[in-house]
Amino acid sequence: MKLDSLMKLYVHELKDLFSAENQLVDALPKMVKAANDEDLKTAFKEHLTETEKQIQRLEKIFAQLEFEPGGHKCAGMEGLITEGEHLMKSEISPNVLDAALIAAAQRVEHYEMAGYGTARTYAEKLGRHEDADLLQETLNEEGHADQLLSRLAERRINFLAMNK
Repeated sequence: MKLDSLMKLYVHELKDLFSAENQLVDALPKMVKAANDEDLKTAFKEHLTETEKQIQRLEKIFAQLEFEPGGHKCAGMEGLITEGEHLMKSEISPNVLDAALIAAAQRVEHYEMAGYGTARTYAEKLGRHEDADLLQETLNEEGHADQLLSRLAERRINFLAMNK
């Protein structure tokens, strides 16, 4: 698709987000398994449920467009997930791994927030207010997930990693 309009750029951004979320659905169970801290495992499980709902929101948006959600691979998310997988396979102590998993997950959250914020802004400019509301809902969830991970890191996990 030639990106010769804001609408096509919007669709491109949505396809990127759709790919990213689907890749994350595959990656989160691995992160749950690798995590040692029970609260961190719970946070990853809850975010998996949220991610599945976020995919449904994107599908709802695509149902109103003349484009299908597939056909694109988000290279950015692929790279972030690959980095996280390398951490999980490395020789690393359990408490340090939990801190590293939080860092990897927060990179993902920030990447998603940038994408959803951009897509929401495009939707607003294009007069697609229902889309903008759905995208804002997801953006809020991503921000909440990031804040939860920060709390886990700052209140316990980073301290445990210091004391290996």
